[in-house]
Formats: sequence, structure tokens, C-alpha cells
Amino acid sequence: MSSLPAALLAAGASPSPSPSPSPSGSTAPAVPTLQDAQESATNAASWVEQNWSTWLAMGLQILLVVVVAVALRAVVRRAITQLIDRMNRSGPSGEAGALGGLLVNAERRRQRAAAIGSVLRSVASFLILGTAALMVLGTFKINLAPLLASAGVAGVAIGFGARNLVTDFLSGVFMILEDQYGVGDVIDAGVATGEVIEVGLRVTKLRGDSGEIWYVRNGEVKRIGNLSQGWATAGVDVTVKASEDLDRVKATLDEVAEKMSKEEPWNELLWGQVEVLGLDSVLIDSMVVRLSARTMPGKSVTVERELRWRVKRAFDAASIRIVGGATAVEDQQETPDPTVAVAAPSAYSNADSPQTAAASPIAPQRTAPPAK
Repeated sequence: MSSLPAALLAAGASPSPSPSPSPSGSTAPAVPTLQDAQESATNAASWVEQNWSTWLAMGLQILLVVVVAVALRAVVRRAITQLIDRMNRSGPSGEAGALGGLLVNAERRRQRAAAIGSVLRSVASFLILGTAALMVLGTFKINLAPLLASAGVAGVAIGFGARNLVTDFLSGVFMILEDQYGVGDVIDAGVATGEVIEVGLRVTKLRGDSGEIWYVRNGEVKRIGNLSQGWATAGVDVTVKASEDLDRVKATLDEVAEKMSKEEPWNELLWGQVEVLGLDSVLIDSMVVRLSARTMPGKSVTVERELRWRVKRAFDAASIRIVGGATAVEDQQETPDPTVAVAAPSAYSNADSPQTAAASPIAPQRTAPPAK
């Protein structure tokens, strides 16, 4: 087709006359010919032929990065889930096996495992997908230095603006990892005291003694006193008269302790024998005998109340008097003399007595007028 114009010129065919200008003086737009379309198609085909290998390589690279990231994320999340499930199913071993089974209930282990698994899965997904996104952008020849610098500045600004939120989150993560407390524990968090009903990464919910619910931010907790870990101690002080027989008092208390340790449900709440530690203090008119027992966590107050109840009944049966405190006053066995509070008669009560006359002020003497 390219030889068609040359053949026409060789045959002496004159070219077509140029279009005459329009009356208005404007030229008509040129109509693209078949040769122009052929040249455009040839150029496009050559450009595609030159760059298709680069496009194919980039597409394969992006597809490979996405597939590897998705597969790695699924494998890591599944491994974390299996690890958390294994930690949740495995019970404590060793010497603390029997004790640990009572300390950490199933709900507490489940919530702790769920929280740890959620944090680990979120961190793993963020790292894997973030790295894949940067690799995809690098495939398109995008300069990542300004993007990383902007992200760093934005992260610093967000960190300063939301530092309390970051502090609460990090405190919650370490609190869960270290197992400082869990659902069902009674804790003293400084700002509030009560039973833990929910543990979160930012806020911990406590139920107080009066039924109120406290929302405590994890970042505000400076110290935690857990009253439900390990074991608790029940202590009872019994104040008796100083004149009581100590051997009889001790024998009565030992009998109460032995009987209580064998009865249900106190034999389960008591993790040790009730011990009579001896005299805690001795005063002139009273003495204090102290009892102590190791109990199940959170049951010390219940054991103390029952122990006081039993000690009072046993002392009443043994005619041992419990006094009201360290400043107890001995009862008077004899009727007090009513004249003790009456003062002795005073010599000053008689107006004619010499003592009254001596204590009276001297009256001024009036001089008589001269006689006329």
C-alpha cells in the first residue's frame, strides 16, 4: 500500500487540487488517512512489545508479594492460635499443681489467653501486611523515603497527642502478659478496690463492696495489691481478762480450731490448721490472744467471722469472760460505799467558826464625829 502514491505519480497523474479556502477564510480540519492510522497502530504495537516484559515482571512480583504475605499471615495467625490454645489447656505442674488449679479458674485463663492472642495476632498482621505494602510500592519505583519520613513525623505527633492512650495500652499488655490479676480476683489498685469483673487492654472494671463498678485506666495504676493470689491469712484477736488461766484459754481455743478444721465446708476453705500463736499483748487488766490460719484466697474474712462465732460460744460454755478491749475495767464485786464520794465536813461551813472569821474580809471601821 505504500507504493500506491509513487505509482500514481509515475503515471503522470496530477495531484488533487488543494481545497479552496472557504469564504470565511478558515481551513477545514485534516481527515486522518489510512496511513496515519497504520503508523499509530505500528507505534503502539512496538511500545507494547518493548514494555510488556517489564509489565509482566512487575505484575508477577506484586502477585508473588501479595500471595506470600497472605499465606505468611495465615500461617502465623494459626500458629499463634494453636499456641494460645495449648497454653489455655495446659494446667500448672509441679508442686503448685493442686494450688494453682484453685487459684486460676477457667474463665480467667480463657480471657487471658484471648487477650494475649488478640495482641499477638494484631501485631503480626500489622508487620506482615505493612512490609508487603512497602514492597508493592517499591515495585512501582516509588521513592519510599519521603513516605517513611512523613509516617515517622505523624507517628511522633500521634504519640505525643495520645500518650495517655498509649500508656494505658502498654500497661494493659504487660499486665496481661505478667498475669498480675484476672477475672474474679479481689485487688487493691490504689484508686479503687474491688473484685475484677473484666480485664481489658485499656480499662479494668472493678466491682466495689457496695456494688458500684469502677473503671480504672491501666496507665493510672501505680501499684496493685492482689488479695486472691497464693493464699490468704485469717487473723482473730481475742481479748480476755488478765486473771484468766492461760492453759484453759489455750485448751478451749485448740478444741475450737480442731473441730472447725474437720467440718464442712471449712475443711476446704482452711489450707492449714488454725494456730494459737500466743499472747499478742499483755496489759494490767487484759491480755490479747491471737489466732491465725491460712485460707483459700478471698475467704479470709469468712473464716474470721466463723472463728469469732465459735470462740465466743466456746468461751461462754467454759465461763471465760471476753472483755471489750485493751482498756477493759474490772467489774466491782462489792457494792461501793456511797459515802466515798461525799466530802468531809469543813470548818468553813459554820459561819461562827474561827476559821470562817479569819477568812472573812476585815470590815472598815468608821470614826465617831467630835463632840460639840
